[in-house]
Amino acid sequence: MSVLKCWTGGMVMLLGLAGGLHAEMTVSQSNDPSAAIGMNLTALLGQDREGLGAVAGNRLEAIVTPPVVTRKAGKSARGQIAYDEAWLASQPAATGGADFECLATALYFEARGEGVAGQAAVAEVILNRVENPSFPRTVCGVVNQSNGRGCQFSYTCDGRADRIGDRAAWIRAGKIAKAMLDGAPRALTEGATYFHTPAVRPSWSRRFEKTAKIGRHIFYRAPIVTAMN
Repeated sequence: MSVLKCWTGGMVMLLGLAGGLHAEMTVSQSNDPSAAIGMNLTALLGQDREGLGAVAGNRLEAIVTPPVVTRKAGKSARGQIAYDEAWLASQPAATGGADFECLATALYFEARGEGVAGQAAVAEVILNRVENPSFPRTVCGVVNQSNGRGCQFSYTCDGRADRIGDRAAWIRAGKIAKAMLDGAPRALTEGATYFHTPAVRPSWSRRFEKTAKIGRHIFYRAPIVTAMN
């Protein structure tokens, strides 16, 4: 039972007990039930002032005041993860196996300059690829995949040693990677499997569907191919 239903039921019971009121009370099914309750309360006050007079003023005010619903930190109005600093701070220090290491490393080298949402968006692309039959079936396979002209993720074949020099950035990337692997909602990029920075414009970007721009990355998904294409 919701907080609002409990509050409404409690108010009806108290009014009935206060004076044996006979008026029928109907609660609106609209988005603002407190409006209908306020109008009915006015009618009830006129019908039985003596019964309501027995209720203390401060108690009556508390009864007719709708409860305040607070939002949990790190959550959006729709209950989705907000991917902000509050959410990140609530995540425990993360460790994991091969998939965790590969995803966290990809976020660190490809997106550590991005905000929380920007890194989560890159993680979405990698995990979306894992579930797409056109790509390898593991996180490490996706991250280390070559594309015939080089690598899907440039840091894997740029000839540089992959050293973690920024410990704080690594911890951030690890928390995000762990949350995404554990099933955090992928609601940022609408199923994107590609991204690039505004500094480049790859040829495929003219054919693919743009789904989002988050931080310094633009995200795309491949066009749907049907028998009529």
